Amino acid sequence: MASRMGWISNLRLKLAAKQLHEGKLLAYPTEAVWGLGCDPLNGRAVAGLLALKGRSAAKGLILIAADFEQIETFLDIKNPQMKSKLLASWPGPVTWVVPCAPQTPAWLRGNRDTLAVRVTAHPIASSLCRAFGSAIVSTSANPSGVRPAKTQLKVRCYFPGTSLNFLPGSIGGQDRPTAIFDARSGGKLR
Repeated sequence: MASRMGWISNLRLKLAAKQLHEGKLLAYPTEAVWGLGCDPLNGRAVAGLLALKGRSAAKGLILIAADFEQIETFLDIKNPQMKSKLLASWPGPVTWVVPCAPQTPAWLRGNRDTLAVRVTAHPIASSLCRAFGSAIVSTSANPSGVRPAKTQLKVRCYFPGTSLNFLPGSIGGQDRPTAIFDARSGGKLR
């Protein structure tokens, strides 16, 4: 993992985690595109992220994590086969829409009783979740309706003059944003 992370230092990861804990927004590389993230339990940070993107809160968001334990409290999985299906695909570039726990904030799930989640295998995104100590919001770094950014420069062009923070690095080898599946039906949503 250290070789793929390149020059991202523990110090830089700690700074990024601190920024998330302070309610700041962060841009970082993911499997296929640059992501925008924040603390999922900070409603003000999530509202700022949605405003920055021009994204409707009704749509809900994705959480990424370094391991299943970081997202487990957000979920309501009563079916052991469902949990096995999720775990068999992770870590990796697969996002699942899963029934969410009653205490999951509406600002994460939108107008749904589900939440999109992924245990990422991307070394920087995974290390960021570990440094933060929890799952983080992960949405593509672009204004709604515009192609997701594949470079840090493109993120800066999309959001000039903002107080967006950056965790530098390279995106993974995926051509497209991660596939999204419905955990109840197994059907592909994206």
